[in-house]
Amino acid sequence: QLQASGGGLVQTGDSLRLSCAASGRTSSNNAMGWFRQAPGKEREFVVATSWRGDRTIYADSVEGRFTISRDYGKSAVYLQMSSLKPEDSAVYYCAVGRRPIPSRESSEYAYWGQGTLVTVSS
Repeated sequence: QLQASGGGLVQTGDSLRLSCAASGRTSSNNAMGWFRQAPGKEREFVVATSWRGDRTIYADSVEGRFTISRDYGKSAVYLQMSSLKPEDSAVYYCAVGRRPIPSRESSEYAYWGQGTLVTVSS
């Protein structure tokens, strides 16, 4: 099970930190990542990191503003978002990969959280 939290309503330029805790079968030695889906749009890749944390990939739209980190003891992954923009508004999903290396493809992720809503007002 993946449990995502931390979403909310913020203003442009604010920061927000999302959390995702993995348990049971979803807690594995594989990559973890974040995707997002805005209303009327397809789910898109945001960021993902390898099991070892030695390789991280970002979507161009968030690089330099978002940071992913992991807490191995808690089997958790975090998404620190800063300089938020209205176009960052979406439901954010955490996911556990099928392999240790990160991927931008949603098909490479086996387990998904329920999503947490982030709304950035202008």
